[in-house]
Amino acid sequence: MLGIIRNKRGGAASSINLRPMQVEMAPKRPFYAIGDVHGCLDQMFTALGRVDDDIEANEIDDPTLVFLGDYVDRGKASAEVLEYLMNLSLSDPEAVVCLMGNHERMMLDFLDKPLKVGPRWLRFGGVETLESYGIAGIDKDASDEQLYEACEELWDAFPEGLEPWLRKLPLRWSTGNLHCVHAALDPAQTVLQQSQDVMLWGCDSFMKTARTDGNWVIHGHTVVEKPVWEHSRVSLDTGCYFTGELTAAAFTNNACRII
Repeated sequence: MLGIIRNKRGGAASSINLRPMQVEMAPKRPFYAIGDVHGCLDQMFTALGRVDDDIEANEIDDPTLVFLGDYVDRGKASAEVLEYLMNLSLSDPEAVVCLMGNHERMMLDFLDKPLKVGPRWLRFGGVETLESYGIAGIDKDASDEQLYEACEELWDAFPEGLEPWLRKLPLRWSTGNLHCVHAALDPAQTVLQQSQDVMLWGCDSFMKTARTDGNWVIHGHTVVEKPVWEHSRVSLDTGCYFTGELTAAAFTNNACRII
């Protein structure tokens, strides 16, 4: 991975301050996780630079980079974020994993059922995503005709390969007893029994109840003031689109470090 990120961005990454956090985790391979990007291109490149620097400084062999979903909506550069992540993941699918978030799911549902899904998606940040593709004049109160037109324009604006890539995004990525997912894993169910709805949208018990099966969940979706590590959860969504802070974490040597 070292070099892929740097070469695509151009220039060296900035220095970082590591904050070790010892945790009872047992990944079978080292990996990095990045929280919800939400169309924030510059912050994404900054986080990727920190990852690159950490790989080099700590001589991490063969790490995987996992994005936790929600690449679109709310921020101003969703189109650029998606195209960059698609190209990055396709360049090395084993090294770069992009999970699906509920906002990607809403965007795909809008493409399939614009009248049914459109109003909700626009309220959740779809307006900004449309604008990033040059589709202007759409607001949260768009008419049926405007929704149909916006849907057709979005189909036309997508670069080749983006739509099938989005539909194939996985819901979960695991190594050892660590499980990366966008929103949640129901603590009352085994890892393999989780529903798509819970993994994309969460469940009430997730943030209140610790797992008792020895598994850890690394997730985004729920905004926290600072990264949280507690009760079998690592929460990494620090609300980048309004705080400007995109969190990245390293999971190496049975430890979690916020980089």
